[in-house]
Amino acid sequence: MLWTCRLICHCLATACVLWIFKIVPSSSQVQRNPFQWGFVNRFGPEHSPPLSSRNEWSVWHSWSPCSRTCGGGAAVRTRTCLIRDQGSPMCPGEMRQYQVCNTQDCPSGVADFRHFQCSAYNKKPLMGNYFRWVPFYSGQSDCELSCLAEGQNFYYNFGRVLDGTSCHSDYDGLCINGQCLKIGCDLILGSEEKTDICGVCGGKNISCRHYHNVYTTKYPPSGLFGYNEVTMIPTGATNIKVTDRSNNYLALRNRNYHYVINGNWAISYPGVYNVAGTKVHYKRAADNQETFESQGPTSEDLHIMVLFTEQNLGIEYEYWLPKDYYIQHQRDRSSLQEYGEVSVPPTHPSTTQPTPKTTGKCGKCKKVKGRQNKVKQYCQKDFVFRGRVLSKKTVGKETCYDIQVVMTYKNNFPILRREYIWVPNTCDCPYMSEKREYIIMARRHVNYEHTLNRILLETHSFVRPYSPKEDKMLRDLDKECAKYGIQSTKQNH
Repeated sequence: MLWTCRLICHCLATACVLWIFKIVPSSSQVQRNPFQWGFVNRFGPEHSPPLSSRNEWSVWHSWSPCSRTCGGGAAVRTRTCLIRDQGSPMCPGEMRQYQVCNTQDCPSGVADFRHFQCSAYNKKPLMGNYFRWVPFYSGQSDCELSCLAEGQNFYYNFGRVLDGTSCHSDYDGLCINGQCLKIGCDLILGSEEKTDICGVCGGKNISCRHYHNVYTTKYPPSGLFGYNEVTMIPTGATNIKVTDRSNNYLALRNRNYHYVINGNWAISYPGVYNVAGTKVHYKRAADNQETFESQGPTSEDLHIMVLFTEQNLGIEYEYWLPKDYYIQHQRDRSSLQEYGEVSVPPTHPSTTQPTPKTTGKCGKCKKVKGRQNKVKQYCQKDFVFRGRVLSKKTVGKETCYDIQVVMTYKNNFPILRREYIWVPNTCDCPYMSEKREYIIMARRHVNYEHTLNRILLETHSFVRPYSPKEDKMLRDLDKECAKYGIQSTKQNH
C-alpha cells in the first residue's frame, strides 16, 4: 500500500514538470540584457559592466602657458583618441582646443602685438634695403601679417601672424593657425556660447529683469543751466543704454560722486571710459544724439547726470538687473534717483518763517538744545555745512530739499555745490523754509544693498537759520571732538 502511494506521487510530480516545460519557453527564447544574465551579481554593484569597444576621447590635458602676458593671448590643450576598435570610426570633434588668456590691458608704452611683429623685420633686409615697418590692414585676410614701410607707398605680406593675435581692432576674435576664431563667452576660441541679456554665459534670459524709463524734467530747479541727476544705475546692471537727443550734455559720476565724463563744466571727448569695473562707450553724433552704452555688469552704482543748456526733450535709459537685485532695488528706490519723474505741485515760500508744523500724526518737532548736544552732533555727523534751500518737494513719505551748498565746515565725504537732502518724514521736522540759509548737520545714508547713497537729515538733526554767531561758533569745534573720541575730517570743496 505504501509503495503504491509513492508511485502515484512520483507520477504526479513528473506530470507537473512536463506541463511547466510546455508552457514556459526555454532560455534561448527569452531576450535578456547582460545585467539579467548575472553581470551585476558577478562583478558586484560597485563595478561597471565590460568596457565599450568603441573609440573614444581621453580627458583633456592641462592648458599650455599663455602666448602673451597681457592684451589677450591664447593657450592650447589637447586630448587623445583612444583606439579600441580599428574598424570603428575615429573620435568625432577636435583634438585641440584654444582658450583666450591674460586679457587685461597692457601697461602704457607696450607696443601693440601686430606692431611688435612688424617691427621684428626692421633689422632684416628686403630687396637689399632696410625699412621701418608698421601694421597695415590690407583688407585681405585678418590673420595675415601685412606691414607698411614707413615713408614708402607699399606694404609687404610676411605671412601668418602669430597665434593669439587679434583678428582686427574692432573684432572679438583671435588668429589661430591663420584662421580667425571668435571668442565665446566661455573664453573658448571657436565656441558658439553667447552671453544672454542678463550677462550669463549660455543663459536663457530668465535670470534678470528689464528696467526702462524716461527722464522728463524740463529744466533744473535753479533755472536753465546746471547739472541735474537723471537716475542712479545700481550695482550689477548689464546692457546699459542712455540716450539724449537735445543740445544738453550727458554726464557720469561714480559712487563717490566724482565725475568721469563731462564733469565740472568741461566736455569730454567721445570714447571708452573705464568705470565701475566695466567699459562705458560715450558717443556723440553730429545730429546731437548722445549715448552712454555699457555691457556691464557694474561693480558699483553709477549716477547719470545731465548738464542743462536748453529744455530737456526726454532722456531715455534702460538696463537689466538680476532678479534679486531688481526686487531689492524696487523696494529701496526713492526719489533720490527718480525725483525728476514725480509730478509734485510747487510750494510757495512764505515771507516769514512760521512755527514748525504740528499735527496729531506728526507731533511736535524737537530741537537740539544746549551747547553740549550741538558739539556732539557736529562731531558725529558726516556733513556740517551752510546751505540755501532752493526748493522743497514731498515724495511719498519723505521730503526732498534742493540745497545750494554755500560753504562747508566739515565733510567726511565729497559734497557738491548742489545737493539733495532727504528727510524721512513729511512733517517739516526739522523745519526749513525755501530761499533761506541754514546751518545743517546731516549724515550719509547708504543702505545694505548699496542701492541708495544720499545725504540724510534726520528728524532730530541740528538745523539753525544761518547767523554770524552760529558761523563763529562752528569754526572752533574741531578740537572739541577729541573729547568724544572722534576725529573730524575736512575736505576741500
